[in-house]
Amino acid sequence: MAPNRAALIALTALAPVSWGTTYAVTTEFLPADRPLFTGLMRALPAGLLLLALARVLPKGAWWWKATVLGALNIGAFFPLLFLSAYRLPGGLAAAVGSIGPLCVVGLSALLLGQRPTVRTLLTGTVAAFGVSLVVLKAAGALDPLGVLAALASIASMSTGTVLTKRWGRPEGVGPLALTGWQLTAGGLLIAPLALLAEGAPPALDAPAIGGYLYLALVNTAVAYWLWFRGIGRLTATQVTFLGPLSPLTAAVVGWAALGEALTPWQLAGMALAFGATVAGQLAPAPRRKAPERGEPERKASRRCEAMDHRPPAAASGK
Repeated sequence: MAPNRAALIALTALAPVSWGTTYAVTTEFLPADRPLFTGLMRALPAGLLLLALARVLPKGAWWWKATVLGALNIGAFFPLLFLSAYRLPGGLAAAVGSIGPLCVVGLSALLLGQRPTVRTLLTGTVAAFGVSLVVLKAAGALDPLGVLAALASIASMSTGTVLTKRWGRPEGVGPLALTGWQLTAGGLLIAPLALLAEGAPPALDAPAIGGYLYLALVNTAVAYWLWFRGIGRLTATQVTFLGPLSPLTAAVVGWAALGEALTPWQLAGMALAFGATVAGQLAPAPRRKAPERGEPERKASRRCEAMDHRPPAAASGK
């Protein structure tokens, strides 16, 4: 693996690692039972901050594209994710979420024309099994609404990931602006839902303010910028295979900071999931199509013709 590509993967991996701290921050510092308000506080301030830094607004078709991506990656994903976490026992929501790589593989075949390999499917299955060993614990009866919310959240994020890869970015627009567009659109979609379902914002103490600042700045603004930057430079499948790092990080944080024990089965699952994550990055980069015979000569000829017809000022570089 080339050093530059390895560094890109490592930086992109910081996003799911950061997301793995969300559960601990939410349970230890934030008001209880306010999933929509928490989603709003994660998305909208971060989006507005990135918009102010990028100073670029969508143009033309990118108004609706940014809205669609913001709805899929943020506006629908955040509420569904929190709903499933509140209604499902233990780590079942994370276990359902571990099928994300397989969803992206299927959608990439449908929307990007990337044919899945046996190796990719096997790696995705191993990752899901490993995460399940880490997060699944004894649980009561399953909540159908919680299961549907978990599946819908994965479908939403997976579709958003693949469409982000398919549409790319407008010319001259960087990942900072694209991330800001999506976070702002998603936050604006969550805002009325939070007001209708949860009422006025709760009173916040100092730990809650610090928790929301961390979620908005590190966990969302920086993490999603790294995530969408990675999507633009890696394959959709490679990026989504970094997803299992999120529940693995949550397990490590629970052990290190919250005193939760790790069983031998969980440690084995962590090894499987991490190994699958690494294997998911080893797919060869897509090869560029070789130019047809005579193509370099035709391009050189067109460049010479263009130089011959340029105005004198343009030809002199002034």
